[in-house]
Amino acid sequence: MSLDPMTLVAILAMAIATYATRIGGWLAVRRVVPTGRARAGLEAVPGAVLAAVIAPMAIATGPAETLAAVITVICSLKLPRLVCVAIGVGAVVGLRAVLG
Repeated sequence: MSLDPMTLVAILAMAIATYATRIGGWLAVRRVVPTGRARAGLEAVPGAVLAAVIAPMAIATGPAETLAAVITVICSLKLPRLVCVAIGVGAVVGLRAVLG
Protein backbone atom coordinates (compact mmCIF):
# COMPACT_ATOMS: atom_id res chain seq x y z
CA MET A 1 0.00 0.00 0.00
CA SER A 2 1.41 3.39 -0.96
CA LEU A 3 0.53 6.90 0.06
CA ASP A 4 -0.09 9.37 -2.72
CA PRO A 5 1.77 12.64 -2.00
CA MET A 6 -1.26 14.71 -3.03
CA THR A 7 -3.42 12.82 -0.55
CA LEU A 8 -0.92 13.58 2.19
CA VAL A 9 -0.85 17.26 1.18
CA ALA A 10 -4.66 17.40 1.25
CA ILE A 11 -4.80 15.80 4.70
CA LEU A 12 -2.16 18.17 6.07
CA ALA A 13 -3.91 21.19 4.52
CA MET A 14 -7.21 20.18 6.12
CA ALA A 15 -5.50 19.68 9.47
CA ILE A 16 -3.88 23.11 9.27
CA ALA A 17 -7.18 24.74 8.26
CA THR A 18 -9.00 23.05 11.14
CA TYR A 19 -6.35 24.06 13.65
CA ALA A 20 -6.24 27.64 12.31
CA THR A 21 -10.02 27.92 12.61
CA ARG A 22 -10.00 26.70 16.19
CA ILE A 23 -7.09 28.91 17.24
CA GLY A 24 -8.48 31.89 15.34
CA GLY A 25 -11.79 31.64 17.16
CA TRP A 26 -10.07 31.33 20.49
CA LEU A 27 -7.83 34.32 19.78
CA ALA A 28 -10.79 36.41 18.63
CA VAL A 29 -12.85 35.91 21.78
CA ARG A 30 -10.26 35.30 24.50
CA ARG A 31 -10.52 38.86 25.82
CA VAL A 32 -14.25 39.29 25.25
CA VAL A 33 -16.72 38.16 27.91
CA PRO A 34 -20.09 37.67 26.24
CA THR A 35 -23.15 38.68 28.23
CA GLY A 36 -26.89 38.50 27.77
CA ARG A 37 -28.08 37.53 24.33
CA ALA A 38 -24.58 36.91 22.98
CA ARG A 39 -23.89 34.42 25.76
CA ALA A 40 -27.21 32.65 25.18
CA GLY A 41 -26.48 32.47 21.46
CA LEU A 42 -23.01 31.03 22.01
CA GLU A 43 -24.39 28.45 24.43
CA ALA A 44 -26.91 27.33 21.79
CA VAL A 45 -24.30 26.81 19.05
CA PRO A 46 -23.20 23.23 19.93
CA GLY A 47 -26.77 21.93 19.84
CA ALA A 48 -27.53 23.78 16.63
CA VAL A 49 -24.42 22.42 14.91
CA LEU A 50 -25.22 18.90 16.06
CA ALA A 51 -28.78 19.19 14.77
CA ALA A 52 -27.56 20.57 11.45
CA VAL A 53 -25.19 17.64 11.01
CA ILE A 54 -27.52 14.87 12.18
CA ALA A 55 -30.94 15.96 10.86
CA PRO A 56 -30.26 15.55 7.12
CA MET A 57 -28.65 12.15 7.66
CA ALA A 58 -31.44 10.96 9.95
CA ILE A 59 -34.12 11.95 7.46
CA ALA A 60 -32.39 10.78 4.28
CA THR A 61 -31.13 7.35 5.36
CA GLY A 62 -34.23 5.37 6.27
CA PRO A 63 -37.05 4.76 8.73
CA ALA A 64 -34.85 3.07 11.35
CA GLU A 65 -32.49 6.03 11.53
CA THR A 66 -35.33 8.56 11.53
CA LEU A 67 -37.15 6.79 14.36
CA ALA A 68 -33.90 6.41 16.32
CA ALA A 69 -33.27 10.15 15.95
CA VAL A 70 -36.76 10.92 17.25
CA ILE A 71 -36.26 8.54 20.18
CA THR A 72 -32.93 10.19 20.97
CA VAL A 73 -34.41 13.69 20.86
CA ILE A 74 -37.23 12.67 23.19
CA CYS A 75 -34.70 11.01 25.50
CA SER A 76 -32.58 14.16 25.57
CA LEU A 77 -35.40 16.12 27.17
CA LYS A 78 -34.95 14.29 30.48
CA LEU A 79 -31.73 12.24 30.50
CA PRO A 80 -27.99 13.03 30.38
CA ARG A 81 -26.34 13.22 26.96
CA LEU A 82 -24.21 10.11 27.32
CA VAL A 83 -27.27 8.04 28.24
CA CYS A 84 -29.09 9.46 25.21
CA VAL A 85 -26.19 8.55 22.93
CA ALA A 86 -26.31 4.96 24.20
CA ILE A 87 -30.08 4.82 23.78
CA GLY A 88 -29.80 6.28 20.28
CA VAL A 89 -27.19 3.73 19.23
CA GLY A 90 -29.27 0.93 20.71
CA ALA A 91 -32.36 2.25 18.95
CA VAL A 92 -30.61 2.30 15.57
CA VAL A 93 -29.31 -1.24 16.03
CA GLY A 94 -32.67 -2.55 17.22
CA LEU A 95 -34.73 -0.75 14.61
CA ARG A 96 -32.42 -1.84 11.80
CA ALA A 97 -32.82 -5.44 12.95
CA VAL A 98 -36.61 -5.09 13.06
CA LEU A 99 -37.22 -2.85 10.05
CA GLY A 100 -34.39 -4.08 7.87
